[in-house]
Amino acid sequence: MSMFETNLAVLEGRWPKLAHLVLQQDVESLAVELLEGKESTIAIQGIQLSSRHDRGGEARLQAGSLLPGAPHIHLYGVGLGDLPPAFLAREGLLRLEVRIMNETIFALLLRVLDQTSWLSDPRVGLALAGDEGDIQLPFFVSPPELFLASNYNAKIRDRLEAEVAIPVVNAQFDPDDPERVARLESNLALLREDRDVAELFASQAGKDIFVIATGPTLAGHYAFLRAAKVQADPPLLICVDTALAPLLDNGVRPDFVVAIDQLITPRILPGEASLGIGLIYFPTLENALLQAWRGSRYSAYSKSPVFDRLRQRVAKATLYADGSVLHAAVDLAVNMGAARVTLFGADFAFVGGAAHAGWQAGELAPTFETSHWVLNGRGERVKTLLNLRGYLCSLERYIAAHPEVGFINTSRDGAWIVGTHYPAEWAQ
Repeated sequence: MSMFETNLAVLEGRWPKLAHLVLQQDVESLAVELLEGKESTIAIQGIQLSSRHDRGGEARLQAGSLLPGAPHIHLYGVGLGDLPPAFLAREGLLRLEVRIMNETIFALLLRVLDQTSWLSDPRVGLALAGDEGDIQLPFFVSPPELFLASNYNAKIRDRLEAEVAIPVVNAQFDPDDPERVARLESNLALLREDRDVAELFASQAGKDIFVIATGPTLAGHYAFLRAAKVQADPPLLICVDTALAPLLDNGVRPDFVVAIDQLITPRILPGEASLGIGLIYFPTLENALLQAWRGSRYSAYSKSPVFDRLRQRVAKATLYADGSVLHAAVDLAVNMGAARVTLFGADFAFVGGAAHAGWQAGELAPTFETSHWVLNGRGERVKTLLNLRGYLCSLERYIAAHPEVGFINTSRDGAWIVGTHYPAEWAQ
């Protein structure tokens, strides 16, 4: 207790609100294990907070992983308390913003180890990670605390993981990949023939547009969508590629479908049922699939370097896409002039254990166990995949960049999407 009182006194002097929060934490609820090696460390839920052989050496290695000379650094998570002093020892550091990733674990650390050296350093700022709307660069994140983040800090955890994954994701989209280059070349004639998605821009100024994804909660809205389509002034319906077949099977014909993935098959985009439905596509789709489409076709690019050579030969407008076709569908709605975008099936999670509406498990993607989670609209943890969390982060940033548009989410069972609102009449 004397260790805790000493640490708490420094905290109360500099960050009294955080000190009050620390006193409220139930540290007894933590599954804590002391692990011995050449040194010792603590494991929470089986996850070590640091090395048990050379804590200081590990922290110095981690602190040295950032490029030298950065005067301001954000540190997400403190490990066992070795990380802040290691970063403070960097030459030229003027400010270290420490962000707590788990309030209860932080309260435990104040009880077991002396943290006063870095808590007292005037260069240190301290807050909960979740107090900020987004991550700050440059940063270092304590790897264990990506797994141990609390609910309050989960959104920042998601954005940290998405940022860390960027080099890995970008490596999958090599502009010189022979298969991808051949696919793009095969669609060159169609690109010259088909309409530009820009023709649709500003065509629905001030209107309500429904954007339909394939999350499990879509299944609860088929009746509503059928009724909406026969109104005197029906909303425009834009769906993503994998939502088309389930919608058609349930009597809903969208106005437009957006497809960007090179793995899309005719079963996902049934050309024989496409009459009267506009297709907005990236030229990564298979040529035969595009040729089979009976509705109108509009081509587009993303900003990816994959399309750089092609866009020099055939000019087309761009749609935003950061890994998910839903991004492009939402961006289309906004570019068309929507005053309000209502999202259906935008779940980014396994609701009720299902991945998609209208498809059997494993039909669209492999199935496997996952320990990743997001918060839903009720504040509950629901299982997800790491890539879905990244897509969610990108959509949230897109929404934040378009305050002129209202965004509605139609189910609280899927992921909580920052910047959207839940209408009381259907998002129970």
